[in-house]
Amino acid sequence: MNYAQLLIPDFSLILIGYLLCRYTPLNRPVWQSAEALVYFFLFPVLLFQSITRTPLDIGAASSLMAAGALLTLSGIVLAAALPRLPLLRRHIEPRAHAASAQVSFRFNSFIGLALAERLAGPQGLQLIAVLIGVCVPLCNIAAVWPMARHAGRGMLGELLRNPLIIATISALTFNLLGFEVPEWLSPSINRIGAASIALGLMVAGAGLKISSLGKAKALTASLLTIRHLLMPLSAWLLAHAFGLGKAETLILLGFSALPTASSCYVLAARMGYDGNYVAGLVTLSTVLGVPSLWLALGWLV
Repeated sequence: MNYAQLLIPDFSLILIGYLLCRYTPLNRPVWQSAEALVYFFLFPVLLFQSITRTPLDIGAASSLMAAGALLTLSGIVLAAALPRLPLLRRHIEPRAHAASAQVSFRFNSFIGLALAERLAGPQGLQLIAVLIGVCVPLCNIAAVWPMARHAGRGMLGELLRNPLIIATISALTFNLLGFEVPEWLSPSINRIGAASIALGLMVAGAGLKISSLGKAKALTASLLTIRHLLMPLSAWLLAHAFGLGKAETLILLGFSALPTASSCYVLAARMGYDGNYVAGLVTLSTVLGVPSLWLALGWLV
């Protein structure tokens, strides 16, 4: 599989957003409004669609669910530990870490869905839906908590107001109760989901300032090492520990190597943090997704 070809569309949209914001009348105020649209409406609809599109079979997928949850928790723990490591402590600014830690454990669900379908067809889509349903709540809670704490905001209030968490919990409940989206409504939801990906990536590009990455080199290197090296290695260990089948192992390894979520930038910006820095991390993670997927699927499978 040509992993670069899979990621080029996302990277191209980030670049288009950057160029439009810097060199056309579509300047920063335009993109600030777009950020709000993506964060409060488009991305929540995409999450709801991703989780409800395939029925979840809890019993059949229990081992994969446990492996996915532990994989996500390992990324969260590794990211949280960075400011406490003796060699890194003095090089990591707490507020920058609070905003960017999410990059190391969140994932691009749209790329994940496309990849799963190519790897294992309809079965792959069902398996990745299980991982999305289990891991999105963990990722969003872990992403919001450090930013709410450093901003002096109530954690529970931030979680209850977070549209991504509301969408995820609603979708899981909807799915587990056996409900289905009406056929007449599906085309509209599908189009909104597709729009959220394109606009979300362009919003990340519009906020990008490459120079912002230079001020936190140790943090940048640490977070991307977790995302693109340690997470695939952890997935390989967990797949063997849980005795996952071939298809489940393939999907878990592909899932572990995905680029980070483009909504990392939107969440950081909307909560008042340095969105420029996080947008740079999203861009670098998209580029590193190619060797990361090659490692996970070409060497570890």
